Amino acid sequence: MVDSKQQWKAWIYLAPAIVLLLLFTVWPIINTVSMAFLEGYSGLTKVGGETTFRLGIGNFTRVVGHPDFRQALLNTVLLCVLTVPISTVLALLIAVALNSIKPLQKALQTIFFLPYVTNSIAIGMVFAAMFNVIGSIGTRRPMIVSYGVVNDIIRFFGGNWVNWINSGSEYWANMFVMVVYIVWNALPFKILVLLGGLQSINKQYYDAAKVDSTPRWRVLTKITVPLLSPMLAYVVITGFIGGFKEYTSIAGIFGENMGPAHDAGRMNTMVGLIYDSLEKDNQGGASAAALILFGIILVVTLINLWVSKKRTHY
Repeated sequence: MVDSKQQWKAWIYLAPAIVLLLLFTVWPIINTVSMAFLEGYSGLTKVGGETTFRLGIGNFTRVVGHPDFRQALLNTVLLCVLTVPISTVLALLIAVALNSIKPLQKALQTIFFLPYVTNSIAIGMVFAAMFNVIGSIGTRRPMIVSYGVVNDIIRFFGGNWVNWINSGSEYWANMFVMVVYIVWNALPFKILVLLGGLQSINKQYYDAAKVDSTPRWRVLTKITVPLLSPMLAYVVITGFIGGFKEYTSIAGIFGENMGPAHDAGRMNTMVGLIYDSLEKDNQGGASAAALILFGIILVVTLINLWVSKKRTHY
């Protein structure tokens, strides 16, 4: 406990952080909530002197009734539902494998962690190049210059090339590319968390399993997973939160169109919808969309916390 006479020193030390939090976190939240309930709010009109904005829920109804809202919500939910379980399972298997390897363990950990410190837009551009088909594929007789790395691998094994992200591509192909990219990009952080949890597990459990000649799959399901359940719950919750805020990955692969050239906006997400509203000087609509997204994330997080309480062993 800090002596009551010395508390003023603690407040002085905390003052810079408190001021920054108030300016760049608390105030923007309050401002967002207030703008969401001001119908027709626009920063430009407010600067021009207009302050007669009506209070109401019109911004929310317009966002929900927006023609792109359902597609953006569907894309966001699909990306979360598909990528979070896949990335969590893969991260668990990779972390278990890394934990059992002694030679080059540190080097492999560094390699797996590199994508986490790499710019998401840059990674998206690399993935776009890997799946990109160069040529006039929209014509009846396509003149292909390059099929892309992924299609070259498919053709090497005797398969037919696929139009993944170019004009004329199918929705499932676009979603497949996004799932692969998001899973690959999400693995480093999850591997790091799960590997740290694995290294903190008491080795006596595994020694006892060896004495009983317990199969490896049973050791994984009955010892490793239950003891890692707090870390698994953490990566699942943060994975859903990050998935609902997905935007840069789509922008990195498809550019500002947020979809292939023939169907711009097809892969747009909730965050992309917010940015679109800001570009149209519709701060009220953007704030309402942000609050709707916050509500969805809050509900999903509470559900995850409720489930994790029943499944987590501390």
